[in-house]
Amino acid sequence: MRLHWLGYGGYRARHRQGFWDAWRDRYADLHPVAEGGGGLTGAQGCRVLREMLLPQLRSLGWSDYHGWWLAAGTGTTLAGLVLAEAGARPVHGALAVPASHGVAPQVRAILAEAGVADAGYRLLDASRGGFARLDAELAHFILASEREGGIPLDPVYTGKALLALREQVAHGGIPRDSRLVFVHTGGLQGRRTLAGRLQELGHARLMPIRRDRS
Repeated sequence: MRLHWLGYGGYRARHRQGFWDAWRDRYADLHPVAEGGGGLTGAQGCRVLREMLLPQLRSLGWSDYHGWWLAAGTGTTLAGLVLAEAGARPVHGALAVPASHGVAPQVRAILAEAGVADAGYRLLDASRGGFARLDAELAHFILASEREGGIPLDPVYTGKALLALREQVAHGGIPRDSRLVFVHTGGLQGRRTLAGRLQELGHARLMPIRRDRS
């Protein structure tokens, strides 16, 4: 294996037309794999999540479910679930990155390549200002959730997605008695990277937000 450092400029250019041309010239047998396993092939591989879920519903005491909730970094897993559901149930994607990172057009492109309508999902901003941006509220939420539920979360993807779900429930964005399937998409390596910062912010005192009532 040989690693090449792109730098921030090279990374930002990854979606531009012709990005891979220079690499193909350098490596004749190059087979590019999009970020996050993106593309239709990656999305089709995620369709199996629905098949894995259905046999488990009875153990939960559920006869059915009303949709999916998951973090979206490239949108590939979300697109796969949209394909699997074929409009039967909505898929909610909590963006772990700002909208400028292009998740929405990537999802549209995958669905278009699959020959299906650009529907059956919604994207909402859960990035909290930037990719891997960690603040005190998120840190407190992650640590409290882990104490109560025993499931480790990361501050890059799953922690943000679950906090966004809680906020949607609190503000009435999710109908009462809804049964949503939350997909833990991993990303725990991000927790190890930010472990010190997570503990520091998680034990800091939260300052109340002052709202203008005028």
